[in-house]
Amino acid sequence: MQDIQQFASWLAEIGDGILGGPNDGYAKVKIPTEMLLPSTRDHIATIVDSIFPMFKEGGCQQEYMESRAILALALDVVNAVNEYMTDLHVADSRTYLSCDMVCKADSNNGILYDMHNPEFLNGLKASGTPNHALTLKVGSPVMLVRNIDHSMGLCNGTRLIITRLSDHVVEVKIVTGNNTGQIVLIPRMSMTPTNTRLPFKILVLAYAMTINKS
Repeated sequence: MQDIQQFASWLAEIGDGILGGPNDGYAKVKIPTEMLLPSTRDHIATIVDSIFPMFKEGGCQQEYMESRAILALALDVVNAVNEYMTDLHVADSRTYLSCDMVCKADSNNGILYDMHNPEFLNGLKASGTPNHALTLKVGSPVMLVRNIDHSMGLCNGTRLIITRLSDHVVEVKIVTGNNTGQIVLIPRMSMTPTNTRLPFKILVLAYAMTINKS
């Protein structure tokens, strides 16, 4: 517990501009040696081995999934870690594909229709937007990226564990908030982005997540 408090204080001092000397928006902060993981090979493998050591032996104890996560600055790193962890995880799996389309209100606009074709939509990888192809496995941690049911605690950022996979619905266990341990069903649904520059309709893996999302 003391180590966690010291780490939290260290992060807070960075955020408050106390560490790093003069700070005009850019500052150099020395990371303590005890916080670093020496790596001479695959950096993702080094981090995974430290945070999720049981994956090397093909294990997937639920308590590990509920209490651990890897944080990253960039979405590309998050996707790389999640893909690496999915390959290591040996369990029943299913791949779900999105059905992306241009909003009907703009379907008559030739320019938008040509730009936002299925190939373009399916290739999008943005924060808060599920990828076109989402491979889920029983026991994998996931995170909601939209508000579904506030009374059940199913809100943007809620962490869940996959317990069963079906064609049009995913059974999950809530692992954060007041409803921890509750089993719920997540159906397929239409999603519209809040960014109005994206005129089309749009569960992400959460072995890793961005720092902002955490």
